[in-house]
Amino acid sequence: MSKYQDVLNKFNLSLKDDVVSRKVTDLIVKNVDNNRSPEVLKFLYSCIDLTSLNTEDSKESIWKFVEQVNAFDGSRSDVDNVAAICVFPNFAGTVKEALTADNVKIAAVAAGFPSSQTFIEVKVAEVSLAVADGADEIDIVLNTGNFFDDDIEEVCVEIEELKEACREAHLKVILETGLLKTASNIKKASILSMYSGADFIKTSTGKGYPGASPEAAYMMCEAIKEYHALHNRKVGLKVSGGIRTTEDALKYYTIVKEVLGKEWLTPEYFRIGASSLADNLLKEI
Repeated sequence: MSKYQDVLNKFNLSLKDDVVSRKVTDLIVKNVDNNRSPEVLKFLYSCIDLTSLNTEDSKESIWKFVEQVNAFDGSRSDVDNVAAICVFPNFAGTVKEALTADNVKIAAVAAGFPSSQTFIEVKVAEVSLAVADGADEIDIVLNTGNFFDDDIEEVCVEIEELKEACREAHLKVILETGLLKTASNIKKASILSMYSGADFIKTSTGKGYPGASPEAAYMMCEAIKEYHALHNRKVGLKVSGGIRTTEDALKYYTIVKEVLGKEWLTPEYFRIGASSLADNLLKEI
């Protein structure tokens, strides 16, 4: 038995999707209104990975994108700036050059994003180049092809190699939960990613498959909680894909608060990948 299968055997993966769905619905209905406050909305703004991942992105458009973050810095004493700016890897250097705002991380998607379908050598090179250009955080995609083939060793070894290529940068592993679909698959992918070195697990690429869902986020939080209890290592959660409204953000905040607790309610361990959400939150605040 491989060490990867051995770690999976420590967790319950026999899950019923309808049961999970009911638990999530009950949790949100009972608690979300209690979290609807200006303080929570301000906190949610500080957890945003402000994202531009468009085919038409250019050095000029990304520079202007960063200038919006620079302009916000210090403009409101009651609202902290976004947590990070997330771009394609070839623009990490542009963000580093343009960014003057304090305490805003540079995140880059890499390693064959969004499909993860390329040579491992290319993935490692892309991660290494993005880090060399200034990326503080790297978002990669779990190799779902190998996952569905049940080649868990190949899945994990790849993540381990990319974690090593990150050096000091944090690694976020995107599970693509809209493709994994079931609670069992999502929990299994979460555990393998954490065991292989992920600093964050992330719901979705937002490209081609359904984005974040409360059920997926709940299952990932449960996996993070159980993994922490067994291995005493805290891993963050990033939700992304289709999160645009304040109501959306409040649901995910509520799930993290109720499952993981206030200890995870910090930009160090909770992120929201979004673009339009930032403006919507500010309007509500």
